[in-house]
Amino acid sequence: MHKVVISGTGLYTPAQSISNEELVESFNAYVQQFNADNSAAIERGEIEALGESSVGFIEKASGIKSRYVMNKEGILDPRRMAPRIPERPNEELSILAEMAVAAARQAMEAAGKTAADIDGVICACSNMQRAYPAMAVEVQGALGIEGWGYDMNVACSSATFGLQAANSAVQTGQAKCLLMVNPEICTGHLNFRDRDSHFIFGDVATAVIVERADLATAPTQWDIVGTKLVTQFSNNIRNNFGFLNRCAEEGIGAPDKLFIQEGRKVFREVCPMVADLIAKHLEENQLNVADVKRFWLHQANLNMNLLITRRLLGRDAEPDEAPVVLDDYANTSSAGSVIAFHKHSQDLPSGALGVLSSFGAGYSIGSVILRKH
Repeated sequence: MHKVVISGTGLYTPAQSISNEELVESFNAYVQQFNADNSAAIERGEIEALGESSVGFIEKASGIKSRYVMNKEGILDPRRMAPRIPERPNEELSILAEMAVAAARQAMEAAGKTAADIDGVICACSNMQRAYPAMAVEVQGALGIEGWGYDMNVACSSATFGLQAANSAVQTGQAKCLLMVNPEICTGHLNFRDRDSHFIFGDVATAVIVERADLATAPTQWDIVGTKLVTQFSNNIRNNFGFLNRCAEEGIGAPDKLFIQEGRKVFREVCPMVADLIAKHLEENQLNVADVKRFWLHQANLNMNLLITRRLLGRDAEPDEAPVVLDDYANTSSAGSVIAFHKHSQDLPSGALGVLSSFGAGYSIGSVILRKH
């Protein structure tokens, strides 16, 4: 069995961003128009008036202050409230592949790798823009990588599950070096007319190089000490959009064809599961929670992360123990914990121990223990 390291990461951040103030202004304009257009039905009690959103509500509920997006104009248009992303001809690189390639090139440069050094591509993300051909194969072709590629989707835990798959393949000699990418246009499946969730998501792409330790040449490397995964079926986070929608009489217009969740249930059920998984994973590797210098947690909700680290540490975590990026990026699904790792790992000394963890729909939870080389 080969020792495996993460030798490079990459991050593609869209050029456009939306503040909470901008999002609230757009949402409230929609609400006011809806209530005005339906005033008679509201007075008769046939439908309920919509409530407005606020910056205070968003920040208290989530810790999110802004988000990067691939298209700002369409989201903020109260008549549309969805990103405007035109379809591209089949002969052009698709938008998700374009984002992934940008992040991948950065990761490859950090790792000192060329396309000839990489054996395969894993595209692990929540939001695939098509059923096939696989996004990973398109990214592979765009980068000139020979070998293989495949897609995988475990919702917000896709990246940690992708890291586990890459780690296993390199450990067993199926590959020497793999590229794992996480392109996410989360705003494409977000209902911007839903007060409880209109602020949650942003867009981004991340990339990670996973390779044999004896072949790595990057100045910064992280040993993969171990990976642990768990899934448990739940309907509390769901998106029913798919190709079978066209076969049903109700078509594709129903609200549950976009992101929906029972937020309070998710909070109550997932947080203890995450803390327990990380604690057990560390124990299985003869490591103590107190030895962990940094937790790169999934960036979904600040209150969830605060509770998870409190359960693990028995106290409130210091800001540098569990860095936050969701205030700027919002929830970026599979990419969130990788963004935190990418931005907040260089300062740690050799030998430092960290845990990269994700949690999301499924439920799906992943833990990756890392030690700085």
